[in-house]
Amino acid sequence: MYAFTQDVPITDAVYAGIVEKLAAGPMPGLVAHMCVRREDGGLRYIDVWESQAACDATFEEYVHPAVYSTFTQLGFVPDGEPARQPLEVIDVRLRDRTVTAR
Repeated sequence: MYAFTQDVPITDAVYAGIVEKLAAGPMPGLVAHMCVRREDGGLRYIDVWESQAACDATFEEYVHPAVYSTFTQLGFVPDGEPARQPLEVIDVRLRDRTVTAR
């Protein structure tokens, strides 16, 4: 498993625009995604993936096009992607199933 947090300097409305573009298809390899508000007003993603390769491939095929399309609509040009902070996954519990990292 591969997991990370990523702090992004965007608003709820920008995030909603990105999610709207992603809603049409599956996210191959995604186990869980959570978006939370930071105290400074930005957002933090907490993601768990089957593997880093699955994450990277899905970002390239699905996530980045949705993000860049949304940014283009807003006239925003990012200076790169925010850094991912890796997490060591011990256990993931979901409502309908448990995925263990071991």
